Amino acid sequence: MGKIKKLYFPFTRAGIQSALMYSVNMIFFSLSELLYCFVMFYVWKAVFAASGGEDFMGFDMQDMFLYLFMTNVTAYLTMSQADNAIAEEIKDGSISMRLLKPVNFNLSVLFKDIANPIILFVMVFVPMTVCIEIYRGVTAGMVMFQPLNCLFYLLSGAVAYLISFYMNMSFGFLAFYVTNLWGMGILKKILLKFLSGAVIPLAFMPTILKNILSFLPFASLSYTPVMIYMGKYSITEMLLNFGLQIFWLVMMFLLCKLIWKSAIKRLCVQGG
Repeated sequence: MGKIKKLYFPFTRAGIQSALMYSVNMIFFSLSELLYCFVMFYVWKAVFAASGGEDFMGFDMQDMFLYLFMTNVTAYLTMSQADNAIAEEIKDGSISMRLLKPVNFNLSVLFKDIANPIILFVMVFVPMTVCIEIYRGVTAGMVMFQPLNCLFYLLSGAVAYLISFYMNMSFGFLAFYVTNLWGMGILKKILLKFLSGAVIPLAFMPTILKNILSFLPFASLSYTPVMIYMGKYSITEMLLNFGLQIFWLVMMFLLCKLIWKSAIKRLCVQGG
């Protein structure tokens, strides 16, 4: 543990310092996403009104409010920039210097990348969750916050981040083959937002499609943690979904190692 702390914690410290340098950008990005949440809230409010009832597919309007905001917060916390970091280092040639250092490449990227969720947890998750729970409490006339659900949510979110990290690392390694991932990255972001239930809750989808998407790793990124936070899962369902997250974490880790072994043989940098 001491060796890991000595070798890799400086990467996390550097990542935090780098992220704080662009804190204004982060604030404006957060505000834009907050505006998106309010827009979607009124869109779904219109959907609920058109359905002619207060309940739609097992969700009421308060559930939808919580789902929209928590999904975006969770997307922040589990978001990994590993693919962008790798692609940029391949483009400018700096990856050659990183490979010469006596550290594990994947771990060095992980410890630097983890700086973002640490900052976002403090700057976004804590204040936004407090505001959400105050709103829910005032609306319902009682305390709605469930500490146990929040604890399981954080555990599930931590696993979701690692799945996201190894998924993005695997995607980033494609830069060894195609060099520029910009266009593919935009497509990946759009697909992930839909497949993870960030646009439309998976519970609203046809049964067959819902079952398929619920099994795939994308649901583990945000849908599963949010449903745990909302208390939509029974204990059995929670354990099954958490076990599925662990399964996909192992699969993504093995896939990352497999692609790395192949990609490193094709290293070709621009400017290095």
